[in-house]
Amino acid sequence: MDIDAWIWWLIGAVGLGIPLVLTAMPEFGMFAVGAVAGAVTAALGFGVVAQVIVFVAVSVALIAVVRPIAARHRAGTPALATGIDALKGRQARVLERVDAEGGRIKLAGEVWSARSLDATRVFEPGDEVDVVEIEGATAVVI
Repeated sequence: MDIDAWIWWLIGAVGLGIPLVLTAMPEFGMFAVGAVAGAVTAALGFGVVAQVIVFVAVSVALIAVVRPIAARHRAGTPALATGIDALKGRQARVLERVDAEGGRIKLAGEVWSARSLDATRVFEPGDEVDVVEIEGATAVVI
């Protein structure tokens, strides 16, 4: 039984797809696409040398182009802060004197209890403060 070269390339593509699924390494998928390109080249009647060249060229091109784009995309998307994490680093206005014991601030349109991070610092009404932490329902400010 003589199997055409393009079928071998497709078997190779499936074989490369298995570790892609098991390891979640996208490089295997890029090699699988290169193997499919080799199968198309074989189906068009080109020789083994042309098939291997197409396989290598497509695989290398995908790795050279797709990996940097994916890395930029992965690194460039900041995590969306929600809840109290979104309040950290925000500015607030002091409504009632804030010291190490407590006080009140207006933060994101709401009135919060607050305390000073530095026990020696006191903030008077009208002062702008920065929220560094949220502890329960109390904003810790500097």
